[in-house]
Amino acid sequence: MRSTLPTFNEVWQRQFRSGFLKQLQEFPAEKKFLIGCSGGVDSMLLLHLMFFFCPEKVRAIYVDHQLQHMSAGWGTFVQQQCQQRHIPCIVQPVQVLSGNLELQARQARYQAYAQHLQVNEILVLAHHQQDQAETLMLRLLSGAGIDGLAAMKPVDQRENLTIWRPLLDISREQICQWAMDLNIQNIEDPTNQDIHYDRAWAREQLWPVLTERYPKMQNALARSAVLMQDTQDILQEIVQQDLKSCGTAARLDLTRLNQLSKARQRQLLSIWMKGTAQYRPAFDMVERLQREVIAAKLDAQAALHWQGYYYVRYQQQLYRLTAAVYQADRNAIPVEQVLQLNLAANVQLPSGSFKIQQATVGLSRDLLNRPLKLTRRQGGEKIHLHGRVGNWPLKKAIQEAQIFPWTRHTIQILSTDNVMLGVFTPQGFWLAQSAYCTAGGWLPILVSSTLELNDEH
Repeated sequence: MRSTLPTFNEVWQRQFRSGFLKQLQEFPAEKKFLIGCSGGVDSMLLLHLMFFFCPEKVRAIYVDHQLQHMSAGWGTFVQQQCQQRHIPCIVQPVQVLSGNLELQARQARYQAYAQHLQVNEILVLAHHQQDQAETLMLRLLSGAGIDGLAAMKPVDQRENLTIWRPLLDISREQICQWAMDLNIQNIEDPTNQDIHYDRAWAREQLWPVLTERYPKMQNALARSAVLMQDTQDILQEIVQQDLKSCGTAARLDLTRLNQLSKARQRQLLSIWMKGTAQYRPAFDMVERLQREVIAAKLDAQAALHWQGYYYVRYQQQLYRLTAAVYQADRNAIPVEQVLQLNLAANVQLPSGSFKIQQATVGLSRDLLNRPLKLTRRQGGEKIHLHGRVGNWPLKKAIQEAQIFPWTRHTIQILSTDNVMLGVFTPQGFWLAQSAYCTAGGWLPILVSSTLELNDEH
């Protein structure tokens, strides 16, 4: 018996056409669209609609995961359907890594999208209301927070990608009805019924049970996702205010952080660790940061590694360091080398970039263009800093200057004839008191420091 759902033409006039066009018109006129097309009924309907509304602005891409012997044939089908509509079509095979197959397939698919997406294009996907409800349910079962329960947005602005989901409020039943009314052909992927996969299990086994008890469950879950998106936006505003108060993308002031409520601390740390990535860290990772690094003893050199970054505390500051900065190889710096300097020269050293300039008080000009010894700090050295009384252990001077422990290996000592001339540090050149100090001399002036590498921006 034919479904009593509204026909495509009725829905077109009453709700869908106006909503679709309104969303479409919100994008800049110069934008074009890359349609992710699997060959299924939802993506084939989307392909038809996009072609109807803006035929000169669309391309399609079929991502072949190569997980089934029929997948290449599905790509041919999508190509043929696109050819009938004169839509350019890309078929992109990908290799899906081992592990969680659903997750790895998704990552491979989005990498393919990013590979082909042009600067002026928006990625258009055919996710519908049941996809939204399933996403929320599965994320709830995995223990997700607000970001996860916000599920999918109709327009998702990411760092270098915009995703539009124009069918997100439309039920799968409506989509199938419209496709039948329009005689749109499609393929059926048998894995959609394979309950080995979480989403297929939810669709085939969990959904019928819940829907029998709660007939309006799908609408309710989709509405919950919208409410969570509102909550997510409000929370984001608060977290950004807290971040501005407590530090930067590379550093947090722990004194200010501890003035926040425990809940705001967790949210701020979670967003801070996320950085520009797509997903937040797991809840237990935030707890580990609090327990193992923030709450560690002051003399402990605790560090937490997550997603390519190291989180370390120094004094009352928490730092987010790139692996390149934190794992810098001390042995890559020569124990001893020869340096010849001249006025206006630029010198690139492990501690930073320096420029040789005239100074009111500095090193004698007789040292210019002469071989000088540059040695890596070994430990136990003493320095008589210009303008201060007596010799100091260099280690004490470094501690007093609060030079970060992870940059101290870059410190190098400049000398001649066993006389210390000064020390290159990430905070600048420290002039040593010696017979070579003179008025009208020269000094290496710090132009950029290795400390700047700590800031990912």
